Amino acid sequence: MINIRVLVIDDSAFMRKMIKDILEHDTRFTVLGTARNGEDGLQKIKQLQPDVVTLDIEMPKMDGLTCLQHIMKEHPLPVVMLSSLTHDGAESTIKAMEYGAVDFIEKPSGSISLDINIKQEEIIQKVYESFKANLKEVQTDNLEYEDIPTIPYEPPSRLLTEKNLKKIVAIGTSTGGPRALQQVITKLPVDIPAPILIVQHMPAGFTKSLAKRLNVLSDIEVKEAENGEIIRKGVAYIAPGNYHLKVQKVGLSLAIKLDQSDTRNGHRPSVDIMLESLANLTNYQAYTIIMTGMGSDGALGLHYLKSRAQQTIAITESSDSAIVYGMPKAAVLTNKVEHTVHVKDISYTLVNVMGNNKG
Repeated sequence: MINIRVLVIDDSAFMRKMIKDILEHDTRFTVLGTARNGEDGLQKIKQLQPDVVTLDIEMPKMDGLTCLQHIMKEHPLPVVMLSSLTHDGAESTIKAMEYGAVDFIEKPSGSISLDINIKQEEIIQKVYESFKANLKEVQTDNLEYEDIPTIPYEPPSRLLTEKNLKKIVAIGTSTGGPRALQQVITKLPVDIPAPILIVQHMPAGFTKSLAKRLNVLSDIEVKEAENGEIIRKGVAYIAPGNYHLKVQKVGLSLAIKLDQSDTRNGHRPSVDIMLESLANLTNYQAYTIIMTGMGSDGALGLHYLKSRAQQTIAITESSDSAIVYGMPKAAVLTNKVEHTVHVKDISYTLVNVMGNNKG
């Protein structure tokens, strides 16, 4: 029987006990111990050698981000962050994903979180999925952005663009997505001839910080999508947490439509819903990208889009680089995917197929 050994690092005695009780209610988990700050946590990691760590961000002596950097450098292992939904908490969470954390859990009521019990299912699921995560990419690939060259876009010849199809890119991702998005979006050229729609499974409040971080690192503009805005080439639009993102025709242009209709398989935003909205567009060449994430969101949407718009080109992240090879695998199983590549090659593949205008 599987036995996942967990270390809980949090400065709150209440939180340490609550997370320990939640995990040990599931027979797959054993909580080896707890630690009250980053320094204590690093010592316990050396001593206990856990399989997974849950790590609070805001702690005295050594905070969660500093502790995480030490963990990934000295004892790489799956880490799930716990974060409060404050401006600083959201920004720190995005940085934690960049530094190598597999996932994060939003504390429902800030730092005290007396109602953490409502997160029981999420805590169990995310710690379990983190245990299974592909960590080798995180261990070996320290993200550096200062000297990353963007990929030049070479327009296709007139012959290849006889149909005069406009272009649109749609990206879907979940667990491990913030890091994967950084590896893709930061390499895209500023003159990429398409708007880019992004669904990242993430709670409300955190998507704005993700957009701000990507915007700082990228040549293209990255922003959180706003309802009714006209989308533009060379701009990436991230669906706000708790809103579905769709596109609709407005005259000769396309506009963002955000809504809070029912979740799709537990997700809002949903990759499936975003892709399905593209199927209604005429005179557009869609390029879809499905990257790391648990579950199968995006697969049904891709199948539907391909059945309605056969010129669609689909790219998925390979199992070599995906932190969680769930969503990409489900997309591949539809037999509707043309390119499966390492995350480092996704931006190159996208720009290349856009330039050639043929899959």
